[in-house]
Order: sequence, then C-alpha cells, then structure tokens
Amino acid sequence: MSQGKLLWLSASPSLRWLDAPLIRHLVQQQALYLWTYQQSPDESGSLTQAVQRLHDYLVPKTQHPLAVEEPVHLIGHGISGVIGLLLARRYPDLVRSLTLLAVAAQPAATWHSHYYVQRNLFRCSQRKTLQYMVYHLFPQICSGSLNALIEGLAQDLSQSPCPHSLLRTIALTPGGVEMPLLLIGGQLDGIVDPNTIYDWYDWLKPTDGIWLCPQGRHFFHYDFPAMTGRVIHHFLRQVENATGPCAEEPEVPLAIARREIQ
Repeated sequence: MSQGKLLWLSASPSLRWLDAPLIRHLVQQQALYLWTYQQSPDESGSLTQAVQRLHDYLVPKTQHPLAVEEPVHLIGHGISGVIGLLLARRYPDLVRSLTLLAVAAQPAATWHSHYYVQRNLFRCSQRKTLQYMVYHLFPQICSGSLNALIEGLAQDLSQSPCPHSLLRTIALTPGGVEMPLLLIGGQLDGIVDPNTIYDWYDWLKPTDGIWLCPQGRHFFHYDFPAMTGRVIHHFLRQVENATGPCAEEPEVPLAIARREIQ
C-alpha cells in the first residue's frame, strides 16, 4: 500500500457528491486528504489562480497536516484533474504521482466546453442545454432527479474555474508529466471518450498506465467505485515499490506503458 500522502482535488462543489463513493472506498485502505476550491461569483474562471491556490496549500506559510515534506499523490476528476495536471507540470517536485479521471489529452475538453459548444450550436437557453447535458451525462436518471442535476451543473458553471464561456472555448497545451501518471476513463463516456484518453499515447512513460472502466460513463467513479478504487490502489503500490508493474496482478487489468496500449 502507498505510504505517501494522498490528496483528492475537488473544484466542483455542487458535484462533490459524485466523488463520495470512490473516496469512501479509497479511505478504507489509506488516509486521504481533501482539497477544495470554489470560484467566487465575482471572479472570471481562472485555472491559473486555482493552481496557485493549490500550490499555496501544499507549500503554506504556516504548517498544516499536508504541508509538503515529501511529494504527494494527486487524484482529480474532470476540471479538478486538470488543476492537478497543471500543478504537476509547473511544480513537479511537489507531486509523487498523478491520477486523472476523465481528463482528455486536450485537457480543456471538459463537460463545460461541450456545454458551450452545444449552446452556441443550437441557440437554446441555459436550462434547455443543461437538460440535454443531464440526459447525456446521466442517461438512466429518474425524472425526479432532473431538476436537482440541472441545478448542480448550473452551479458548477459558475463555481468551478472553468475557462470557457459563450464567447469562446479555449485549448490548453497537451503533453505529459515527469512523475508516474494513471489515466482512467469511461468506456461509454460521451464527453471524454476512449479515443481522447488514448490520445495521451505519445506522452506515456513506462511508469504510466491507462484503464477504461467497462460500462462507465463520464462519472464512472460514482457508478463503479470499487472497481476504480482497486485500479488506483494497484497503481499507487506500483509507484511506491518503484520497480515497474507489481508482481501481484490487479483484479482489474491495467494497461501499462506504450507496449500494452492498442
């Protein structure tokens, strides 16, 4: 089991409940810290500011339990994972490993960018477009959950450090990181589809891995927390052992490095 500190990144307050099942699974075997970030209504979406806030949390002026004495293991889904990726590139000495859930090789391709593209394309209201997004992201929801999910997505547009807007969607520089990297996606994800996960291929190192959750959609970690958690724990053991793939095979196959990714 990993001995390094594990930090879950959360920059989507209204969608945090979707992370809870996987977090509960992970903490059964390892202590886990939670970093949260919420964009002020008066601020424009700024990934740079979020990355700086995360850096200041890891390297604070006053001590707290996660003040960096050694690099930490970072985990994040979607826009939260993008923050972890940008921090890992800018401050590699702070990060022992990076696990990205539903983060495309073009990191700016989040559900938010998909929303703005759809809204500009069909010229619908925010609610109509968000309703479409809910059915796209949660195709098996019951009608009683529709309004709550629409409200949660609407809040995420204003509370997360999303850099997109109706006027433009941006792109971020693609590329890898120095530390071991685990990329997890959903086999049925219509936002970050398997092809956009495998587009990471050119930047993978022998220490890196890719796993696609069978039947998983964009929030696969909510629907399949135990399966996802086993893959993450296997990867963390592998990083801590620092000897390549573990002798013990995971219960769920993990593609390691270029040679196994087809």
